[in-house]
Amino acid sequence: MVAGEKLRTLRERLGFTLRDVEIASGQLAHQNKNSKYCIPQSRLSHIENKGILPNIYRLQALAILYQRDLSELLAWYGVNQPAQSMTPAPRTHISNDLAVGNCELPVKLDPLFNDKKTSYIRRMIQEWGTRPIAALQSLRHQDFTYGYVGSEDYTLYPMILPGSFLQVDPHLTEIETGPWTSDFERPIYFLETRDSYLCGWCALLSSKEIQVQAHPLSGLPARNYKRPAEIEVVGRVVGIATKLKTGTREHEGETLATQAQN
Repeated sequence: MVAGEKLRTLRERLGFTLRDVEIASGQLAHQNKNSKYCIPQSRLSHIENKGILPNIYRLQALAILYQRDLSELLAWYGVNQPAQSMTPAPRTHISNDLAVGNCELPVKLDPLFNDKKTSYIRRMIQEWGTRPIAALQSLRHQDFTYGYVGSEDYTLYPMILPGSFLQVDPHLTEIETGPWTSDFERPIYFLETRDSYLCGWCALLSSKEIQVQAHPLSGLPARNYKRPAEIEVVGRVVGIATKLKTGTREHEGETLATQAQN
């Protein structure tokens, strides 16, 4: 049984609903004056059913609400206390016992994946398979996560082209305020709403409301969301991989006009 399934089984055994956990974790966030403890229903469902890795604040919140030791929940995710000291040797030396282990690669993608919509790449991967290619082990490190900008998402066009892949730092979730000397200095955020994903600039309207802003040349309007009820910051975009295209887009005006109406 994987960690998410264990968390769901534990919650159901305690008689808690997803809504119960959202309310209780919100109260915990208020007590600690840290919104990172709050666990929206949609995020908890993804943690339990889609293998999404919770951050340390949410895992601690679950440990408190479920009355379990944090170390136990960490162990479910493979984080165990080391059996021996990991203090590095004081001098430069050669390591002769580097083990060549296995690594996991995505071998099956979600058949419902739509390349026209902005997506969270971890959710695209339906199945991981073990492959003995130790050099690729770093691809699954948890320091960063990855997103995909849908082929019909022109929110930050022409700065970020549709079809781009994004490297996201999930540790940077606080909305920064300016001023900035240019658009290239403005932080770009990858966000999750109740039914979709967004990539754009953000402005704080209040402590509980943010505005997702599009590039002025995109022709798209700004959108306001309640936080965390309607939107959550997955992280800050720190890298972009895109394919440059020559020529102009077909029906560019129609596409942007259609999105502006939506």
